[in-house]
Amino acid sequence: MGSDREVITAYDVALPEKQEQNLPGLDKKIAPGLEYTRLEEWDEEGNPRLVEYQGTGKLKNKAIIVTGGDSGIGRAAAIAFAREGAAGITITYLPQEKADAEDAKKDIEASGAKVVLVKVDLINEEDCKRVVDEHVKAFGRIDVLVNNASKQNLCADLAEIDLKEVHNTFQTNILQMITITKYALPHMKRGTSIINTTSVTAYKGSSSLIDYSSTKGAIVTFTRSLSIQLAPKGIRVNAVAPGVVITALQAGSRSEDDMEALGLGTPIINRGAQPAEMAPTYVYLASARDSNFMTGAVLHINGGQHIGGS
Repeated sequence: MGSDREVITAYDVALPEKQEQNLPGLDKKIAPGLEYTRLEEWDEEGNPRLVEYQGTGKLKNKAIIVTGGDSGIGRAAAIAFAREGAAGITITYLPQEKADAEDAKKDIEASGAKVVLVKVDLINEEDCKRVVDEHVKAFGRIDVLVNNASKQNLCADLAEIDLKEVHNTFQTNILQMITITKYALPHMKRGTSIINTTSVTAYKGSSSLIDYSSTKGAIVTFTRSLSIQLAPKGIRVNAVAPGVVITALQAGSRSEDDMEALGLGTPIINRGAQPAEMAPTYVYLASARDSNFMTGAVLHINGGQHIGGS
């Protein structure tokens, strides 16, 4: 596995093995384990190594909601927010994800932030409102909202697609994002930030993820439209479009053969990303110090895939 690779990185030890899970999947079960906090750097001789993410106070005393913060990208971002000085972070998780949520809580608290865990199914409007209510009850305000939770199901033939699953994917990926944002906005003031997770598939498509890709395209349009509406209020709205990231979502929706060495062949870096590699971009968009003049943008972290018209 990976013997013909032209570029060897410090993350190669974390290339996934053959494995398969049921959706929504657990990061806890991914082999080998995932990197949430260690980033790659290169020494003077060009040798790679992993170093811990160190914050510099960019999000001091901020109160943040991260949907799907129990695992993957959301968890890595939440830990980075804590290391940047966030005072309180609320993360949502599905009942089946309790083990990941408890591990995430420990990681975030160890990095300096108080944590509220909210067990919800965001396809329900009442649950979206409850996330906001519980967060505001604990922390009083919302400085950053990260709409990250999503799901995917692979289907190679549209004629065989399960339409109930299509509806559920739209509810899970875009409708709940609009709903939770609606309830969050009354608690957000000038200088706050909304960050939506879209995907490289919104731009290049995917033959086996037609409904998922469609929802991610909708998220791009939602981001750009909402940024125009909220600009007069001084609330920034941006998105991140990751490429292939090794997470439980992947393990839960792919066969064990597809999961092995996920991401090999991706130009230019030729591997799947670790959740830790996404986190600094979320910090950048959350920090008014860094991205005050950015709204309606989509930042692409995809390992070198060229996306025209982005």
